[in-house]
This record gives sequence, structure tokens and C-alpha cells, in this order.
Amino acid sequence: MIYFTSDYTEGCIPEILEALARTNEEQTNGYGIDPHCENAASLIRKAIGREDADVHFLEGGTQANVTVISSILRPYQGAVCAVSGHINVHETGAIEALGHKCLTLPTNNGKITAAQVQNLIEEHIHSETMEHTVQPGIIYISFPTESGTLYSKKELTDLYAVAKKYDIPLFIDGARLGYALAAKKNDLTIQDIANLCDVFYIGGTKVGALFGEAVVILNDKYKKDFRYSIKQKGGMLAKGRLLGIQFEELFKEDRYFRISEHAIACAEKLTRALQDKGYAFAFEPETNQLFPILPVEKIEELRKNFGFELWGEAKDGKQTVRFVTSFMTKEENLNALIQAL
Repeated sequence: MIYFTSDYTEGCIPEILEALARTNEEQTNGYGIDPHCENAASLIRKAIGREDADVHFLEGGTQANVTVISSILRPYQGAVCAVSGHINVHETGAIEALGHKCLTLPTNNGKITAAQVQNLIEEHIHSETMEHTVQPGIIYISFPTESGTLYSKKELTDLYAVAKKYDIPLFIDGARLGYALAAKKNDLTIQDIANLCDVFYIGGTKVGALFGEAVVILNDKYKKDFRYSIKQKGGMLAKGRLLGIQFEELFKEDRYFRISEHAIACAEKLTRALQDKGYAFAFEPETNQLFPILPVEKIEELRKNFGFELWGEAKDGKQTVRFVTSFMTKEENLNALIQAL
């Protein structure tokens, strides 16, 4: 079976395994207070061009989202997000389990707009029963979105302007950040990301690491006592250096960006093959997540040898599926899928 179900079906880049083996007998302090975490944080600050940033390493994306959001919100506040946003549909109600509602906005491409967010905030402010409803307390987006689509620099700039206007933080889920930055249609740099939000995280789990995400806090207001939240939410790894070592390797010699380019090149090749076969897409193919609409009988045939996700209900004999390429997608596996198509 050849899998295109996600971008974490493989392990990690070989440099990380080598570094973990090489440093295995080192003795360091725990909980992320060690030379490797310090060096990795320094490399990230240099890459984003923000020496004032606080950098923290957590084990996974859901922990990063829960820890950031819950550390910022007051008990009566909620998170503004797309109805298809990861925190709303793929985290088992983790945000709600902590007492914070997801305030969802409709979308047909995974993105939300500055106008939508402003309207939602204004409706709350001018409601005669505002204190009886959940107050918008943070704006959450992912880059790329759950639909594999990208925010443009203008769209992100406009969103951040609304966030600043109402003094509500903008938080960017960067679980697949590398793939967004490597995409041909992208016009944002990692430095732009760091200057157009209050908090974001750099995904490692889906972009080259065995596990781990790097939370980057830019706004001083949200830096104080963040480590308390990491510990309380179960995200503080005792052997924290294992995270630091991985991000050291990812941010050496621009590896994070180079391995992301591989996934995008594979996705582009697969996109061309699907287009050549005449298949339409549910969402514009922009990153490493592709959503072609295939005949049900073709899907059944492909699933004998390939792993991928069904996305939505079948209609008129067709169904949307999701193919995902990764930092380690093999050329021969990609060619096998294209041949089967």
C-alpha cells in the first residue's frame, strides 16, 4: 500500500535521526531549558527576523493550539475561525473542552476575510445582550488552510489590521507552514508572517520532524507566564532537548524550506496529471493538499493500492478525495499513482 493520506506518514529527515543518535548520551537540563532548545530558538529568531520573539517547543499541533488559545482567552471569550478551521473540525472539541466556544464563519475555500471578522465583532459590540453571548477573544487561521489554500499578503494584512483595531490577537496555525511558504502562488515570507500576527507556530510534525511544533510569540502581552500554560496543558516534554535538536536540524542550511519545496514539486506534478485526465478540483490546488473530484468507481479501484482520504459525500457518482504529498514523497510512488489514474 502506498499512502497519500497525510504529510506525517513518514518519519523524519535523516539529519534528525543522525543528530538524535549523536547526542543520545548527552546530559542536559530538562523541560526545554537546554543548549539545543536555546540554539534552535536562536535559529528561528534569525530566520523570522525578530530577535524579540519568544520561542517555545511543544509536542504537537493540537497541544500548540489549545495551549496558545487557552493562555490568551478569558473564560467568557471564544475563538473566531472558519467553519472548516482545524480547531473546529479536527481536534475533537479540544477548545470547547476547556470552556471556549469556536465562533465560526462560513467559507467556501477555507479562508475567512477581514470584513467577516469585523462584522462579527461589531455585531457583538452593538448587541443589546452582548454580555449574554460569547465575546470574540482571538482570531484563528491556518496557513495554509484545511482546504490547502493560501492567504495572500494583502488578505493577511487586512486581517491583522482588524485584529489591531479591536485589540484582539491574531493567531496563525502553521502546522504546514513550510508548504505554504514554498508554494508558487504564495507571496508571503516567514518574516512577513512574523510581522502580521501576534502568535504563530512553525509545524515540525508535518514538515520533516518526528514530532514537535515551535510556538512563536511576538506580542509582549502574551509572553508572560506562557510556560505555566505549557505545563498545565501537558505540552512540556521532560526530555525537551529532543524537540530542540529537531528544530536545530530543520533550521540549519534552510532545510525546512528546501524539504517543503520537494512536497510542492510533487504536488504540482500530481496536479498536472489530474488536470490532464480532465479531473476538476473542489478547491484551487495551491499547496501539498489536493482535492480532486473522482468517479466513485475510480476511487474504489485506487483504494486497492493507495491510501488517501475521502472528503465529503459522494454526489452524482463522484466524490472529492484528498491526496497529500510530503517532504519525503518518493518519485516512484508518485509515478505509480499517476499511472493508476
